[in-house]
Amino acid sequence: MLSILIPVYNYNVFSLVSELAAACNYNGISYEILCQDDASNSTQNILNQEINSFSNCFFYINEINLGRGKNINSLAKKSKYDWLLIIDCDTFPAHENFISNYIKKINENLVNVCFGGILYQDQKPKKEQLLRWIYGQKRETISILTSNLLIKKEIFLNFPFDESITKYGYEDLVFFSVLKQNKIEISKIENPAFHLNLETSTLFLSKTETALENLLFLYNENKISKNDSKIIKAFEFLKALKMTGFVSFLFQKTKNKLKQNLLSEKPSLLFFDLYKLGYFCFLH
Repeated sequence: MLSILIPVYNYNVFSLVSELAAACNYNGISYEILCQDDASNSTQNILNQEINSFSNCFFYINEINLGRGKNINSLAKKSKYDWLLIIDCDTFPAHENFISNYIKKINENLVNVCFGGILYQDQKPKKEQLLRWIYGQKRETISILTSNLLIKKEIFLNFPFDESITKYGYEDLVFFSVLKQNKIEISKIENPAFHLNLETSTLFLSKTETALENLLFLYNENKISKNDSKIIKAFEFLKALKMTGFVSFLFQKTKNKLKQNLLSEKPSLLFFDLYKLGYFCFLH
């Protein structure tokens, strides 16, 4: 019935696998849980190896880094059941009926792709993690992501993650764009998982810059359009007005001030959006 795929990178997934395996056993379904560390060389893998002692659960380690999308593609090829549940290693089911809710959807046979949602803890984190937490609460909780996604295996194998994407960022956007182009409906239900691993604001900002570099590559390769990305939509608007150079210049002048806010105790998502648009214009 269900193959649960968990892409891993330098993270302890033992508790997540224990929770999911217990829920699958309770519901009496045929299942497997496949985890794969993407060549992180992490000491966390010592404990992760214990996953292999569970029935129907497997932990693999890649010899070379594949990137998240290609890692999930690899897991999908290893899987044996008709339905795939893709769940990120740093998430955890928000409710005890997490698996049973997805089983219900499978049995109804009314959806092909189903996103359960992501939540963030209400408790305010340390100052160094505020940007990631605020962004997650305000933006990711209303977005559709592949961090908690049920999908028919046949559909996934026909439209896997784009393996030309090797850098961090926007692989989800391309994945969903391809599904939409092929008239595959994406449903959203209330079946969330908590996102647990909060990065520091400094690391999150650095990863955002990497993601924007990836977005530019995808844009130049025509893998993504303004209908998929608000940043590209804004960029094309500025380009039509011949203002991208001015915005790039303005970004370079204000970058440190924007950064100062984003790393502070009161980071502004408006400033974060301006930072991203400015950096994208600067890259172009």
